[in-house]
Amino acid sequence: MLEQTLKTNIQKIETNIQKVCEKNSRDINDINLICVSKSVDDETTKQVVDQGIIHLAENRMEKLLEKKEFLKEEAHIKWHFIGNLQRRKVKTVINEIDYFHALDNVKLAAEIDKRAEKQIKCFVQVNVSGEESKQGVSPDSLSEFIDSLSVFENIAVVGLMTMAPYEASNEELHRIFSDLNRLKKAIEDKKLAYAPCKELSMGMSRDYEIAISEGATFVRVGSGFFDDDEKEVGTDEFI
Repeated sequence: MLEQTLKTNIQKIETNIQKVCEKNSRDINDINLICVSKSVDDETTKQVVDQGIIHLAENRMEKLLEKKEFLKEEAHIKWHFIGNLQRRKVKTVINEIDYFHALDNVKLAAEIDKRAEKQIKCFVQVNVSGEESKQGVSPDSLSEFIDSLSVFENIAVVGLMTMAPYEASNEELHRIFSDLNRLKKAIEDKKLAYAPCKELSMGMSRDYEIAISEGATFVRVGSGFFDDDEKEVGTDEFI
């Protein structure tokens, strides 16, 4: 039953992504679908991988390490850490991941640089919406923050990340995601070796279609994979 639910939901998500790409003249190969597997157990996560998903994300260090060990034979998996990372835990997890999606302060960057045994692909988290409950660099201080990362050899700023408010309207979502794209392009245009900033990590189960229409290259989908009654969202409603 679970296997069929996963298969059906993945097909829906991939179909929706394809429709959005066609409508917005996007190359579907530029879109990376991340399964946020934090709500499911190891075996369920393995079933996701068995369906061909290669990007997995966790927001807790312990769960990521547990699942990586469980799936150690699946060497092709790309591991993403999407949660708040405490500096004292950096040394334990940083060399176990491929992408970190929540870089937002210099002290954390320094700790990552100190502990990393390889260059870590990082997304700088930007608080585009201005919500007090959201973490992230403010848009006004983003350029200065990017400049401050130039001294860290083990950090590569591959892009920007944001989280939209849960209650945001479609209009607000378009604005938030397009604003992040604009900020990304401004950094990208600087052609900084340590911050190529070509990627955008934005969009979750409820809004990934809008995010893709505004330039997302990585979308972080959780419940969309696992809900039995996942609604097939029509792209015309969202774009």
